[in-house]
Amino acid sequence: MTGLTARQKEIIEVAVKLMAEGGIQNLTMKNIAHAMNISEPAIYRHFESKMDILLSMLTQFKQHSNDHLRSARALNGSRLAQLETIFLEHAGRFANHPHMTAVVFSEEAFQDDPRLADQVVSIMTTADAIIAEVIAEAQHNGEIRTDLPKEHLTLMILGTLRLMVKRWRLSGYAFDLQQESRQVWNSLKMLLAASSSP
Repeated sequence: MTGLTARQKEIIEVAVKLMAEGGIQNLTMKNIAHAMNISEPAIYRHFESKMDILLSMLTQFKQHSNDHLRSARALNGSRLAQLETIFLEHAGRFANHPHMTAVVFSEEAFQDDPRLADQVVSIMTTADAIIAEVIAEAQHNGEIRTDLPKEHLTLMILGTLRLMVKRWRLSGYAFDLQQESRQVWNSLKMLLAASSSP
């Protein structure tokens, strides 16, 4: 992420892994220092507090997520193809970086601090808005059904993605997330299809 040093990125990566292993309570400056085999003061030279690490972690995820969304929006082709790219690329990103699921699904832990809660809300709001925009265009183009509001279809897509990834995490990553996401998307595509309209 722009603005972060290589050392800061390394600290964030270790912090994410610590959260994946033991939840947010496992994320302490002492544990980060131990995992990196450096002193606690060395951590404080890069981040003032645990809160700063968490904020940087969420900001980094937000930027990567927004980059994926913008990239999908720039693709030529149908809006349905853009939705497919968004769904599969987000699933693929989690498959390639499973520890990130610990951050994305820790909203409850972030609710106690307004700054963290605001970042989580911002991530979700941006994704909702972009997907709803693509859906509205797809409906206008006759690519997907128009008998349901775009807000409900957005919830259906994001909710399915979220539940699928969460189930994968809780299972201990026991199944192939990318393969599952392709199969699930094919089912979603059938539900979204314009031919489903009465």
